[in-house]
Amino acid sequence: MGRVTVVAVALLLCGLLVVVHSGDPYLFFEWKVTYGTIAPLGVPQQGILINGQFPGPRINCTTNNNIVVNVFNDLDEPFLLTWYGIQQRKNSWNDGTPGTMCPIMPGTNMTYHFQVKDQIGSFFYYPTTALHKASGGFGSLQILSRALIPVPFDPPADDYSVLIGDWFNKGHKSLKKVLDSGRTLGMPDGIHINGKSAKVGDNVEPLFTMNGGNTYRYRVCNVGMKTSLNFRIQGHSLKLVEIEGSHTVQNLYGSLDVHVGQCLSVLVTANQEPKDYYMVVSSRFTKKALSTVGNVRYVNGKGPASPELPPPPPETATGIAWSVNQFRSFRWNLTASAARPNPQGSYHYGQINITRTIKLINSASHVDGKLRYSINGVSHVDSSTPLKLAEYFGVQDRVFTYDQVKDEPPSDDKAKVIMTPSVLNVTFRNFMEIIFENHEKSIQSYHLDGYSFFAVGIEPGRWTPEKRKNYNLIDAVSRSTIQVYPGSWAAILATFDNTGMWNLRSEIWQRFYLGQQLYISVLSPERSVRDEYNLPEDTRLCGIVEDLPKPPPYSM
Repeated sequence: MGRVTVVAVALLLCGLLVVVHSGDPYLFFEWKVTYGTIAPLGVPQQGILINGQFPGPRINCTTNNNIVVNVFNDLDEPFLLTWYGIQQRKNSWNDGTPGTMCPIMPGTNMTYHFQVKDQIGSFFYYPTTALHKASGGFGSLQILSRALIPVPFDPPADDYSVLIGDWFNKGHKSLKKVLDSGRTLGMPDGIHINGKSAKVGDNVEPLFTMNGGNTYRYRVCNVGMKTSLNFRIQGHSLKLVEIEGSHTVQNLYGSLDVHVGQCLSVLVTANQEPKDYYMVVSSRFTKKALSTVGNVRYVNGKGPASPELPPPPPETATGIAWSVNQFRSFRWNLTASAARPNPQGSYHYGQINITRTIKLINSASHVDGKLRYSINGVSHVDSSTPLKLAEYFGVQDRVFTYDQVKDEPPSDDKAKVIMTPSVLNVTFRNFMEIIFENHEKSIQSYHLDGYSFFAVGIEPGRWTPEKRKNYNLIDAVSRSTIQVYPGSWAAILATFDNTGMWNLRSEIWQRFYLGQQLYISVLSPERSVRDEYNLPEDTRLCGIVEDLPKPPPYSM
């Protein structure tokens, strides 16, 4: 009876939201998060299921749809989901990170309300609490274009989600204990494709089927914990058409690097002999090579896949150069429409003056004998009060101090690491340049919630202002995740026009968990719903704001 009542309340609240988004359809989901037995690498272990599924249910929606997801937490720990790549315009209340929302406590439920405003493309969702991501709880989320918006390729015969990632046979609680003890996770045990793995010659059911002569869309996302991966399909070319919500110039590739947290779409034409072919996913830049295969079967095909797999790209320094060159070949399709009718290239980001530059350097160190990761010498620590709620209720001074991370990294690499909630204050509508510089020997991957940015440059060495002359200021891809190679830098440009509290984080999950993240606070000078939605009525409060009176709502 309790659940029916909560759902009824959620539906009532959604009815109130229709006033804001009237005319845009609503999609309703009810999800039950539980433990269950899974075996991605053939070893039975406790996994996190959504409605009994691993990976979780796929959300198929269309630009501007309103999504309502009622999540019941039947785990024994607090739980949150983030909607990776969804910009949550004016709505960081539903972003699903520990800095913006109180978690869903065991035995309770919470309803997410968000709109996929002015977005198309390939995304996914996953847990941001503890190490839950290591045991599942993730699934795909894809946004289709509205019927009247032209898409720069013919409709595919089918649209497949391909969630790839590294995997540990230890469960999330065991892995959390490893990190809490001050150690690293070490090498993963293997790689999965949609929660399954296989070796050449295994007799397994096909993951995907194709009819000869047809073209199919494969949406590939790296949902793993730490490992960059390479994706390829035996005997078939991959035509890149989309990266994280942007249509790209449609180049052909034999294989594609997909770094942790990144998503892309390729078109694959079934133009080979009708039989089975291997989809191959292999690790990149790891001491020990890991790989897995999955079957792609032609309908009415005859014969098994060839045991001769397409070779992986080179490794070591040569492999990094190969990967950098591939990144540079990704270009924004300037003439294609995305979520709106106007062409993507009508936004001339290269002609906007930069108002602020922030340079961020990642580092590893030990604090009290335990491993911590930091950005510019600050290692983020989650607060029992979500940072966004503390700021909204006007008690931020009791929870965090703004701008512990400075625009320039400390000159002393051995300066003492500060462990504190890390919040960077950014002026509303500033056009900013962020430089990520990686002095370590492992690849990094960063994601920014709430925004897409232009990935304008990646080069080896240290960044200096003179490097701006090498930026791509014409057709860099607008995306939300960027890799930074060892001993290299990456530069992004973005307009910070989305009010809220937004997580900038390492997607290497042990680094995220141990502090390599920060939040960016973007406040409008006017408390107006034109710039930010009011705190949802059903928002759960916790920490020091739990019993505080709510501030007056924003004005119209």
